[in-house]
Amino acid sequence: MIDEAKEAVIEKVKECLMPLMDEYGLELVDVEFKSSGRRWLLRVFIDKRGGVVLSDCENISRELSSILDVEDFIKHPYVLEVSSPGLTRPLKTRQDFVRSIGRMCRIVTSEKIGNKNEFKGEIIGVGEDGVEIKGKIDVFTIPIYAIKKANLELDL
Repeated sequence: MIDEAKEAVIEKVKECLMPLMDEYGLELVDVEFKSSGRRWLLRVFIDKRGGVVLSDCENISRELSSILDVEDFIKHPYVLEVSSPGLTRPLKTRQDFVRSIGRMCRIVTSEKIGNKNEFKGEIIGVGEDGVEIKGKIDVFTIPIYAIKKANLELDL
């Protein structure tokens, strides 16, 4: 399956999920659709203030499964998985960073910034163009466009 077709499936799944997210007071963190042997894996990550519980995952899984059966736009055999993004959740949007101010993160950039392309520190601010993190010694402003990957880190 070409990337465009995978992205189309992901976008359609997101459209199906939005009313459920509102109904259950949940946040859609991410949707993945990838090949896993003979079947495909459709993985949905959800969250809410205070954390997701098993019944949240069960409700979304049951309801989304029913919607997908009716809509029938996924042409490959697949397994549906609904879960929490975990303690080291990915940070993908500007809003993810805003919500995570005061937390530790790890950011990998697509280009070097100050001779580095990997940063670890506390998120201390988020502007229109960048994320400000405080490392052990320095404060760095990382442009949003340069962020290749970002995750929360456990603050041990």
